[in-house]
Amino acid sequence: MALSFPLNNAPYGLVALAHALKAPSSTLSLKPASPEVVAQTTMVPQGTVKPVKITGTVAIARFLARSFPNATLYNESDLASTTAQDILLDTVRHTIFTPKHLATLAAAANHSETFLFSKDHPTLADYAVWGTITAYTKSHSLLSSLKELPKFMSWMERMDQREETKKAVAELDAVIKKATEALAAEAAAAAAEKAKQSSVIEIPTIAGSDPSIDPLDAFKNVLAAQLSALLDVDIKILYDALEAPRDSNNGHIALSVPRLRLKGNPAAIAADIVSKFQLNDYVLEAKADGPFVNFFLNHIKLAQSLFKKIYDTKERWGCNHLGGNKKVIVEFSSPNIAKPFHAGHLRSTIIGSFVRNILDANGFDTVSMNYLGDWGKQYGLLAVGFERYGCEEKLLEDPIKHLFDVYVQINQDAKENEAVHDEARAYFKKMEDGDEAALKIWSRFRDLSIVKYKDIYARLNIAFDVYSGESQVTDGMERALKMLHEKKLLTESDGALIVDLTAYKLGVCVVQKKDGTTLYITRDIGAALERYEKYGFEHMYYIVASQQDLHLKQLFKILELLGFDWAKKVTHLNFGMVGGMSTRKGTVVFLEDILEETRDSMHEVMKKNEHKYAQIEDPLQVADNIGISAIMIQDASARRVKNYDFDWSRMFSFEGDTGPYLQYAHARLCSIERKTEMEVNPNADLSHLGDSRAAGDLITMIARYPQIVRDTSRSFEPVNIVGYAMKLSHNVSQALESMYVMGAAKEVAEARLFMYWSARVTLGNAMRLLNLKPQDRM
Repeated sequence: MALSFPLNNAPYGLVALAHALKAPSSTLSLKPASPEVVAQTTMVPQGTVKPVKITGTVAIARFLARSFPNATLYNESDLASTTAQDILLDTVRHTIFTPKHLATLAAAANHSETFLFSKDHPTLADYAVWGTITAYTKSHSLLSSLKELPKFMSWMERMDQREETKKAVAELDAVIKKATEALAAEAAAAAAEKAKQSSVIEIPTIAGSDPSIDPLDAFKNVLAAQLSALLDVDIKILYDALEAPRDSNNGHIALSVPRLRLKGNPAAIAADIVSKFQLNDYVLEAKADGPFVNFFLNHIKLAQSLFKKIYDTKERWGCNHLGGNKKVIVEFSSPNIAKPFHAGHLRSTIIGSFVRNILDANGFDTVSMNYLGDWGKQYGLLAVGFERYGCEEKLLEDPIKHLFDVYVQINQDAKENEAVHDEARAYFKKMEDGDEAALKIWSRFRDLSIVKYKDIYARLNIAFDVYSGESQVTDGMERALKMLHEKKLLTESDGALIVDLTAYKLGVCVVQKKDGTTLYITRDIGAALERYEKYGFEHMYYIVASQQDLHLKQLFKILELLGFDWAKKVTHLNFGMVGGMSTRKGTVVFLEDILEETRDSMHEVMKKNEHKYAQIEDPLQVADNIGISAIMIQDASARRVKNYDFDWSRMFSFEGDTGPYLQYAHARLCSIERKTEMEVNPNADLSHLGDSRAAGDLITMIARYPQIVRDTSRSFEPVNIVGYAMKLSHNVSQALESMYVMGAAKEVAEARLFMYWSARVTLGNAMRLLNLKPQDRM
């Protein structure tokens, strides 16, 4: 009978069983093959008219026991004995070749009542379990992790000492050694052939491509060069046309032939490309799929340059120098003092900080600016209100909330008494005229509010380089008004000064009230002028809700009409609104209330897993971080311009596109590094990653990160990074199903650990772009 088996799962138990049954050596021939060729052990009985293949360790063991009967091994007339054995045999049958499943099998054996030499003789189950465990421990040292199973460990020692088991090990090890050497020789010959093919390949230089920063570019450049020669199409056009396929089943890089606008049938052109394409050490396979050509890369070669790059750059992995250190201002958040930090400001804060991070990653010198709403008649109203309702103790405890309460009360008074508005206007006029006492009170409100805001921003993992505001605009506003006069852009209307923009379909813009006080847009014009004079920016981005589209269009048009050549360097990045973002109690939305509620809800979820909860040093801090991640990813998962509804119910899910899922994926990768107790070896032999599809998909996904960072600097869409981080996490999960580190042979473990470490660094960098603090443990 011929016994075919994979090299990584030798049938030690079956050979030992054959010897115990005294089966003639001529009846058993061993045929090892690589795991990819033979997934599990099979046997074809010889001498029968129509041989039937028997598959699986347990099925073959039972066949042998029946062919060479031995009542002490598997007595089917003894129902109690066979039932007890069948329980263990079924555990063997369902065991997957991973540490977790092997440990489950060992535990089942440890608790078995009929196991361990029933009546001082091994049973069929003894051989089956011993063989399965031995096949694993020969290369993975599983037994060191099973010391808490003393009964099982003692039994393994006794089984190892039996003559038939020693014979089985000696025979199989000799066969495996010979087969391994043969496979190694074949692999060496194949590698030599590939090296010969690739020896003449040079990586061409292509505009917009930089293999020194993005290792995947080397592969794209080699592909583009050969395709350019085949199709007589410019190499840059082909480089830009090479994209990631939507489905990893379709390879690692895809070419859409219709995108090239060639004459002829796209499907026929794709087939022709495949027939003429010369495979090399970079591209191992090319397949036509209708109008697409799908290319499969040499992921081991890619990993060799990729992981080294990640090891050298770590938290700067994925960044580039495209921005040339040019100065860019990003204005975002910009809450109004004495009003709650509402959902619109939260979106501006999350998106604005993301824009700043993306620009940083692309080599720009960024200035993050918080332009506070801290000036205007409403502050006169607030000062009047504080005189009536203010409380020093409450102001110091929580300035934003107390000033808001005061503001609500004085507004109620103003509804009932118009004179309150007159008082407010008079007070603001004093502020604009530089009245010392009025400015002192206003300045105190502002300073206390900024201290509170900084605490909130720090909690969100966000910081600003500059806290500015309408009040900080100095002579720029006066100079802008003077220029508007000189260019005859101002018109008087009922005592006020306006800029008529109706010719540009932008309506009429009031820049000064009839009492001489300024408005928001007046201060915006002055602020833009002063910023350019101070920073000489290459670009300035305003991260403001779409409700302000008209206001920003009016501002930009006025800057253009004033003749500023830098007016074309300002951009409004708008965003949609958030619906349903109130506390569960339905009260007014203070961001702190949302954060507290999110943290408490996440804390309750965490407490359900008592074992993991006990391992966390500061569970409330972790709950706060995961809760904030949930809020941020829910926001970043929507396209910028789209409105979306804040959804409490799905926010804390560890499945799907949520913040907790990303945090879990990162913590899981950190856990692998902790548990292996191995240092990442940058010189690991990555050929041990093999031709695993899961490894290829994960390596290629890691390699796509620099391109995603480049592309997102044009769209400023956080959802691009969210989508990438989710796909990367899914690829990690798929790889972990079969490519474990714990228990693997040292060289294999080092290669896999380097791969997972590189994935962890990449995921962490993507999360930091999204303003998340990657969690090491949860």
